[in-house]
Amino acid sequence: MSKVEDITISSLLNLFSFNGLYMILYSWLFGMSLWITFFGGIIAFKALPRQQFGNLQHKTFPVYFVISLSLVSGLLLLWTNAHPDAMTYWDRPLVADVLQVYILISVLIAQGTNYFVIGPMTSRTMFERHRLEKEEGKAYNEPGVSDGMKDLNRRFGSLHGISSLLNLSAVLAIGFHGLWIGNTGVKGY
Repeated sequence: MSKVEDITISSLLNLFSFNGLYMILYSWLFGMSLWITFFGGIIAFKALPRQQFGNLQHKTFPVYFVISLSLVSGLLLLWTNAHPDAMTYWDRPLVADVLQVYILISVLIAQGTNYFVIGPMTSRTMFERHRLEKEEGKAYNEPGVSDGMKDLNRRFGSLHGISSLLNLSAVLAIGFHGLWIGNTGVKGY
């Protein structure tokens, strides 16, 4: 039988711990990443006209990436603080605590690349395509679009694919980290 615990001021104050902070930050990051990746975008795509959807994504994704970068940076800082061996053995990725640092860094790299490089390139290409649609009087996917539109379509498809792959790799890495801490704990103070 489990121990029965009364709620006291002390037990409530103990909730504000290193482990509690870590789990709140992790939960925020993972939940937000799942929503943006698998739900919010799909709902918006189905509900909005294409150009409005593109404009929404243009506004949403930078915020998502900045919050992701902030949260994963906080997790990385907390993890290395709680696991000093991760810095001692940084060149040994098969050391469990080091691998978690590498996982968190991979999220930083993927989301940072999306925020600073791929995202702006994708947005510029999308807006160029919108402009050319107005000039040509045709949607990007209608027969008989110009070669310029075909080039923009290829570029947009490539950039969107790269962005999606980077984001999916970040979500999988975050999920792996969650499985790790779910099985071993955060091991904080």
